[in-house]
Amino acid sequence: MSKASTAARAKNRKSGTLKRIIKMLFSFYPVLLPLVMAGVLLCGLINSIGSVFLQKALEVISTSWQTGDWTAAQPKILGLVTVLAIIYLIGNLSSLFWNRYMGVVTQGSLEKLREKMFNRMQDLPIRYFDTNQRGDIMSHYTNDIDTLRQMISQSLPNLLQTIIVLATVLGIMFYFSAWMGLVIIAGVAVMTFLTKLLGSNSARFFIAQQMELGVVEGHIEEVMNGQKVVKAFCHERAAEEDFDERNEKLFEVSQKANMFANILMPILMNLGNLIYVMVALAGGVFLALDVPNLSFSGLPFSIAVVVPFLNMTKQFCGQIGQVSQQINAVVMGLAGAERIFELLDQEPEVDEGYVTLVDAQVNPDTWEIEEADHRTGLWAWKHPHKADGTVTYVPLRGDVRMVDVDFGYTPDHEVLHGVSVYAKPGQKVAFVGATGAGKTTITNLINRFYDIADGKIRYDGINVNKIKKADLRRSLGVVLQDVNLFTGTVMDNIRYGKLDATDEECIKAAELAGADDFIRRLPDGYNTMLTGNGSQLSQGQRQLVSIARAAVADPPAMILDEATSSIDTRTEAIVQRGMDALMQGRTTFVIAHRLSTVRNSDVIICLDHGRVIERGTHDELIAKKGYYYQLYTGAFELE
Repeated sequence: MSKASTAARAKNRKSGTLKRIIKMLFSFYPVLLPLVMAGVLLCGLINSIGSVFLQKALEVISTSWQTGDWTAAQPKILGLVTVLAIIYLIGNLSSLFWNRYMGVVTQGSLEKLREKMFNRMQDLPIRYFDTNQRGDIMSHYTNDIDTLRQMISQSLPNLLQTIIVLATVLGIMFYFSAWMGLVIIAGVAVMTFLTKLLGSNSARFFIAQQMELGVVEGHIEEVMNGQKVVKAFCHERAAEEDFDERNEKLFEVSQKANMFANILMPILMNLGNLIYVMVALAGGVFLALDVPNLSFSGLPFSIAVVVPFLNMTKQFCGQIGQVSQQINAVVMGLAGAERIFELLDQEPEVDEGYVTLVDAQVNPDTWEIEEADHRTGLWAWKHPHKADGTVTYVPLRGDVRMVDVDFGYTPDHEVLHGVSVYAKPGQKVAFVGATGAGKTTITNLINRFYDIADGKIRYDGINVNKIKKADLRRSLGVVLQDVNLFTGTVMDNIRYGKLDATDEECIKAAELAGADDFIRRLPDGYNTMLTGNGSQLSQGQRQLVSIARAAVADPPAMILDEATSSIDTRTEAIVQRGMDALMQGRTTFVIAHRLSTVRNSDVIICLDHGRVIERGTHDELIAKKGYYYQLYTGAFELE
C-alpha cells in the first residue's frame, strides 16, 4: 500500500474521530454547548475589529492634519474609543462566560464518557481482558482521557476562535486593499505548507506516543502485581532492562513528536516577521509609486490604510502561530479519542438467551410449578416456547451435561476435543490432569465465559445458549484460584455474592466456610476494612473469604477451581469440613491438584491434552491401574 493512500486513510480516520467527538459533545450538552460556541465566536469577532477602529482614527487624524482643525477630531476620536471600549467590555464578558461554562461542558462530558467506557467494559467478554494488558486498559481512563480533556477545554475553543479571527481579519484586509491582501496570501501559503509538513510528522509520532505510553503503563502494572516474584527470583535487573527497553521506545517517539512540534512555532514566528517586513515594503512601494488601490472600501493608498494593515498582518501571523501550538494538543487528543472509541466500539458480549431464572412455587391445586412474586427459596427456569407461545417452568436442580464439546481460544488452536461430562443433581465431579489439560477451560464453558465451537451443553435439560448469561451465572457459585477482594469491609466482600444478603446470612456463610473464627479476631471483626486486594490477610484467609462469598449466594451448582490451593494442611482440614457442608446437595465441579481433596467425588474425570481419557470413582480408577492410579501412587507427577 502506498504512503499516499495510508496518509489519506489516516486523515479520514482523524476527521471521522473529530466529527464523532463533536457529535458526542452536542449529545451531552445540546443547549449549553451552542451557547458556549456563540461566546467563542463573539470573542473572535471582537478580537478582529480593533484594526478597523485604528483605521478610522488614523483617517480622522489625517484629515485634521490636512485641515488643521483638531477641535472637530476630538469628539470623533472620543466616540471611537468609547464604542471600542464598550465592544471590548462585551468581549470580556463573553470570554468570562464561555471559559466558565466550557469547564462544565468539558468535565461533564468526560464524566459521562468515563461512565460509557466503564459500562461498555462491563459488557465486554472475558476474551477482551485475556488479550489486553490491564495497564493499557487503565491508560484509557488516565492518559487518553487527559489528552481529550486538554483538546476539548483548550484546543478546540482556541482553534475555533482563531479560525474566526483569521477569516475576519483576512476579510478586513481585502476590504482595505486587495493588493496588500495578496502579499499576505503568498506568505500564508508558505506558512501553511510548513505547518502541514511538520504537523503531519508530529501527529504521526504523537499517535505512536499514546500507543507506547499504554505499553509502558501495562508493563509497570504487570511488574507491580508480580513484585514478590521479581524479588523472590532476584529478577530486579532483568525487570529494569525490560522496562528500559519499553521506556526507550516511548522516549524515541516522544522526542520526535516534540521535536517537530517545538521547531514549528519558531519557524512560523520568523516567517510571520518576514511577512510583516514584506507587507511594510509593499505598502511603502505602493505609496511611493502612487499605485491605485483595489479594494471594496474605495479608499486610496495612504498611511491610514498601511498602518492598520501592518497591525492586522501581525495579528494574522500570530493567529497562525496559535494554530500551530494547538495542532499538537489536537493530534494527541485525537489519538487518545481513537483509543477510547476503540474500547467503546468493542463488540459486547452476545447474549441471545431468553430463558430466565425466577422465584417459583408449587400450585397447591395443580401441583405444577409456577412463577412467584416473592422470595420462596425455590428457583425455576422460565422457558418461553417461541413455536406455540407457551411457557414452561423447569425446576433448578443443577443437572449439567456436556456432549462432544470442541473448543479453542483461537480458531486455529483447539484445546478441547470431543469432551463429554455428565453431572447429575447433587453430584461432585472432579477434574484431574496436568496443567493445560483443559480443566479450567471446561468450567469457563459451563458459565459461558466462552462459547463452544461444537457440541452441546445442557443445564437442567436446557441448552445453555438459550439461558440468559446473567441468570446462568447467578445459578453457579464460583471459587477461583486467583482471589479478588475489593476495597470495603469483610462483610461487604462476603455480601458480594448476594447483594441483598443480611448480616446474619453473611455470618452463617462465613461459619460454613470456616472463616468466622479468624474474621472475629480481626481488629474490627466483620467491619474490618480491606484494601489492596485484601493484602492485610494471608493467602489462605483471603481464600476463605472468597469461599464464604460463594456460600452466601446459596447456588444449586458450584465450581471450585483450586479452591484450597493456597491453604495450609491444617486450614485445609477446617475448610474441607465447610466445603463438604457447602457442597451437600449441590452439583459441584472440583478442580484440584491435591488428589486427597477429590477422593470422595462421585465422578473423577481425567483429562490429557483436552481429551477425557478416564472417568469413574476413586476406587474404580484405582482398580483400573491406569492414568489416575499412576498419579495417585506417584508413578509420575501431575505437573
